[in-house]
Amino acid sequence: MVVCGDDGLAHRLAAELRGVYDEQVTLVVPPAERSVRPPVVGRARAVSAALLDRWVSAAVSRAAGNGTAPTPGEPADGQRTLEAVEPTEAVLAEAGVERAAALALVYEDDETNIRAALTARRLNPHLRLVLRLYNRRLGLHIEELLDQAAALASGGGTAAGGDASTTVLSDADTAAPALAASAVAGTTKVVQTDGLMLRAVERPPGEPAGGRPTLALLSANAGDPAFADGSENSGDQGPLLLPDADAVREAAGRRGSVELEQVSYAARPAPQTGRGVGVVAPVAALFSRRLRWSLVGLVGCVFALAVALWVVTRIHPLGALYLTLLDLFAINDPAIGASTSRQVLQLLSGLMGLLLLPVLLAAVLEALGTFRGAGALRRPPRGLGGHVVLLGLGKIGTRVLTRLRELNIPVVCVEAGPEARGLAVARRLRVPVVLGDVTQEGVLEAAKIHRAHALLAVTSSDTTNLEAALYARTLRPDLRVVLRLYDDDFATAVYRTLRAAHPQALTRSRSVSHLSAPSFAGAMMGRQILGAIPVERRVLLFAALEVGGCARLAGRTVGEAFRAGRWRVLALDTGEGGDGLVWDLPDTYVLRDEDRVVLAATRRGLAELLGRRRRGA
Repeated sequence: MVVCGDDGLAHRLAAELRGVYDEQVTLVVPPAERSVRPPVVGRARAVSAALLDRWVSAAVSRAAGNGTAPTPGEPADGQRTLEAVEPTEAVLAEAGVERAAALALVYEDDETNIRAALTARRLNPHLRLVLRLYNRRLGLHIEELLDQAAALASGGGTAAGGDASTTVLSDADTAAPALAASAVAGTTKVVQTDGLMLRAVERPPGEPAGGRPTLALLSANAGDPAFADGSENSGDQGPLLLPDADAVREAAGRRGSVELEQVSYAARPAPQTGRGVGVVAPVAALFSRRLRWSLVGLVGCVFALAVALWVVTRIHPLGALYLTLLDLFAINDPAIGASTSRQVLQLLSGLMGLLLLPVLLAAVLEALGTFRGAGALRRPPRGLGGHVVLLGLGKIGTRVLTRLRELNIPVVCVEAGPEARGLAVARRLRVPVVLGDVTQEGVLEAAKIHRAHALLAVTSSDTTNLEAALYARTLRPDLRVVLRLYDDDFATAVYRTLRAAHPQALTRSRSVSHLSAPSFAGAMMGRQILGAIPVERRVLLFAALEVGGCARLAGRTVGEAFRAGRWRVLALDTGEGGDGLVWDLPDTYVLRDEDRVVLAATRRGLAELLGRRRRGA
């Protein structure tokens, strides 16, 4: 296995392949002096940022090397490390791409990954490729192109089997649902890919189960800051993935649970490129609510005058309305010699015309202002409350913003750079944005942090996220806080410290590399990984597998195939579109070689299930 990257995801992925799948890994990373994290805004934090970044880089190296940082080029625990500025053809050849089973390209730059993928496909047409691309539309085209190249090289008319497949993933898409769900209590966890939608929901202790399979049990002692949101090393006190029936009964009333709520096919979402900002606002947004009610009131008065004129003069109702409009716009002859009632109605119509003029003028001005401001950033409205303050509109922040708006959750964004990629998406979604350094006084106040529901800090700088969270705590000690941090060990330490310091407030810390690495590793092993959901600080994977390729499934019943803490068969995919999923399978159903199943598995369970085919297991 070869992994090429320039950030923490590459290190985490390499550790995942070694520790979970027991694979030999060649890691290609930039030289140490070139591995620089994004700069932190503000000179006052430059020294602290450098120290923290140095500590984080050392932590990642220790995690990748099980305690000690290996010397570049020297194998350590099944890993060989090469240093190279870019993944050129010579570098890929030295890394052994021509003999490798799979290659992961996880650089932050899409162009670098595409260029290296094209080179690698030429060097080894049978290579399994996993690319990290942010652009969804481009990713679909690149995937088809590389699969076609593999098929032509193998002499076939289709993609060269599963071994030469190309998988395009995005760490932003993988981590965004988990980050959004952490900021919003009660939000369901959803995995959706290629039309297949898997939904899970967290149930608090004591809430009756809905009759669906229990995917996990939450931590037994969630009130203890030292173990809450338990990590993989929490033992029996931490979350239990894929428990058996006895464990579920024993934990009833004491532990929360994650239950499978829905497995179905849905329409595949169209790729979103983020291009183009809508400039035509909805009709309801053209005018303020007060102005709309004023217009409705005036129209009602005009109709009332028309009805009164019809009753007084006994003319046709349409004629009465026509005369009322003429009087309203002062283009009718004076009612000299007419009845007193007619003269009074004409005067009232003229008065309505005087009142209508300023209302129409206000409507025109508001409409012009709406069209003019459609391409500008909105400010947080007065009285806003119960919203999520989102810090950072980079790759991760943009995906999180889209996810929150899909859930109809009000959001106020804070971004330091006026050229951030997510500002166009914020304009299109008409989301308020505050431009400024989040660690400066007054910026969080402008985002209405005092009345916010949660703070979600997902900037690319750990120090900025941590400093913003601590400053927000001084303004709102009980505020729900979710931090995106670079390294998972550091995220765990920060989380426990904040929980101990503020036990009355809900705090979550998430590492994007920790959330994304399992999906990338599964794709490198040839799995059809559908997605992953976080269960506290652990990850549960969903995969679609052929039973014939799994010796531990073929010929067994669904009940016999279940392994507590390892894997559980959820559904049978008959390949018939929206009606092709049979997921209420009885325990007595026998899995046949030709069956294709959807299952939930832990990372080690998936490795045990299929991870050792190359060794004959």
